[in-house]
Amino acid sequence: MRIGLKILLIGCAVLSLLCTGPHLAYATGADTGDMPLADPSPCLSAIAASDGDKIVDACGALIDNEKTAKADRLKALIARGGVFIRRNQVERAIADYDDMLRLDPQADFFNTRGELWWRKAERPKALADFGAALKLNPDHPQAKDNYRKLARELERIGAQMAVAGKPSFNCATARRPVEKAICANPELANLDRDIYAINARVVREAKGPAEGRTLQRAQDEFIAHRNAQFGRAGYDLKKEMQDRLQALTGVDGY
Repeated sequence: MRIGLKILLIGCAVLSLLCTGPHLAYATGADTGDMPLADPSPCLSAIAASDGDKIVDACGALIDNEKTAKADRLKALIARGGVFIRRNQVERAIADYDDMLRLDPQADFFNTRGELWWRKAERPKALADFGAALKLNPDHPQAKDNYRKLARELERIGAQMAVAGKPSFNCATARRPVEKAICANPELANLDRDIYAINARVVREAKGPAEGRTLQRAQDEFIAHRNAQFGRAGYDLKKEMQDRLQALTGVDGY
């Protein structure tokens, strides 16, 4: 009984050493905090040299290293994101700004990512980012300007969508065959509305009453010719409308 008890005690002692020794630290990863941090110097040197290729490589390696300090990873992301922006690699730049915002949600980062979304025509996402920037810093000048401009752009797009496919006149009262043809074709309807709007602006911005009357007379002559020629052999309504629009935009200095 004594021998058996002694063997049992020895076994427990060995087991205790195994459980409290370095094996437990390795298994739980408790010693990983003692590993040296990643060296940021190659990335910082690339940044100092403004070398885009080296920034992408050296700072990319620093970003991907799990032992990189937070501050160094942020610097590397800012530098690499800037390179991607300059190269118009918008998707990659957005991905870097996503990471920046996870590390440090700054107003500047939200504003820049909003500009990138805007560049991709992702307007709701851009507006949300500008709004987030202003929530963090209500006096952020770029975010304020971007938010205002984008809000106006969205209003304009909404207004354009509301009249898309509609001509300058009321289709419910259209009587002429050419007017009915324009109402039946969204592309022609858009052309008609553009011609009307640009002609009105050209006349309004004329240098004087005489020039305004001359410009309006040209529009009246176009309408009269359009009405008279529509349906005749060889008459191309779409081309005539495109030519008129080009003439107007030429007058307008476009």
